Amino acid sequence: MEEYCSLSPLHIERGQGCWLWDAEGNRYLDGNASIWTNALGHNDPDLNRVLLDQVGKVSHSTYLGLSHPAGAKLGRRLAELSPGNLTRAVFSDNGSNAIEIALKLSFQYWQLVDQPEKRLVVGMDGGYHGDTFGAMSAGSSESFHGRFKPWQFDSRVFPAPKCTEIGGTIVSQDMNRSLEILESILGEESERIAALVLEPSIQGPAGMKLQPLGFLKEVERLCRRYDVHLTLDEVFVGCGRTGPLFVCQESEVEPDFLCLAKGLSAGYLPIAATLTSESIYDAFLGDFESGNGFYHGHTFTGNPLAARVALESLTKIGRLIDSGQLSQTIDYFGKAFERTIAGLENVSGARQRGLAAAIDLVPSDRVGPWRPNDRVGLEVCLAARKRGLLLRPLLDSILVVPPLVIENEEIDFLFANLKEAIRTVMKKKSI
Repeated sequence: MEEYCSLSPLHIERGQGCWLWDAEGNRYLDGNASIWTNALGHNDPDLNRVLLDQVGKVSHSTYLGLSHPAGAKLGRRLAELSPGNLTRAVFSDNGSNAIEIALKLSFQYWQLVDQPEKRLVVGMDGGYHGDTFGAMSAGSSESFHGRFKPWQFDSRVFPAPKCTEIGGTIVSQDMNRSLEILESILGEESERIAALVLEPSIQGPAGMKLQPLGFLKEVERLCRRYDVHLTLDEVFVGCGRTGPLFVCQESEVEPDFLCLAKGLSAGYLPIAATLTSESIYDAFLGDFESGNGFYHGHTFTGNPLAARVALESLTKIGRLIDSGQLSQTIDYFGKAFERTIAGLENVSGARQRGLAAAIDLVPSDRVGPWRPNDRVGLEVCLAARKRGLLLRPLLDSILVVPPLVIENEEIDFLFANLKEAIRTVMKKKSI
């Protein structure tokens, strides 16, 4: 914390497209999409228009016992776009809450169908689903949540498969080992396990760890075999980040719960959604005396401003996908990433899927291993900032997550300045 307090944060005053300006008029490319959420760029005219239109109608009306057009339309739209039988949506205001809702729905569902002993959760090693206690319990991120383990509820963890991908895919026996351990856990305790929670395709906060293609389908197969709810955390990867609108569509997987946030409103306003099936919804029906209802709600659940912007965001992301523009951007991004790392000596573990990429910074032989206080990732990001590029490190890894609308020239700018920032820091470290 002392180091954090010693740094001077940028005071961002305005944004346009993929760029941000600080209070002194300096311009920066938003290579982090404002924590992976700004899908359509800053100050988007269409999002601005619908937001202002909604402000002129009603800015907030509770979704507890009432409804409004923006929320109703968003719920229907999500049901139309989502895979399988995900016909019901519960709104909240961030990814952590979306996960909490999925867990509570799963736990209560099993109680309602006379299987109250099913109350364990299975997560994948390195999983990050948010910072509230239910979300922490479903994850396995030591750096984020290790201190709070005594207060988390009981869960089981299976190892994540290893996969390195830049354009292609590597699938090895490591995936089989991961699935074998998962099946062992499910087989031994299926009567007690309510749900499995997973970030599909990419574990973002774990360092952009990729999963082999086909892995998600196998996880779904095991969940169906052992009667365990499959909960997919697409807070980061959903809404076009990897190419399709939802990862589960590409994998032809139908989860029991699908959690969305971040890109849902393109970073304009806090909104999240937990989608579930009609069969799960039906279990909650009953008269007041039955007590079957789901007693959960937040003040800003389904906020009209956020819902209206989310509707427009989904429309615009859909156009990017259907027109092929997003696919072309991803292709150019991947090739530019490959060219960048090919010219660098102090990087390893390069990985990329969709518009998300990461590299690990490694020392030269004469320097020896990095020490914790070297903070090499932070130094590279600070050097990039001086060159007009905003990025975020994860220890000694650099993560690149630009807006979906980034143009080819901006991609070139991003990687050229990332390369120079790495070279500058590594030259200093090698002295």
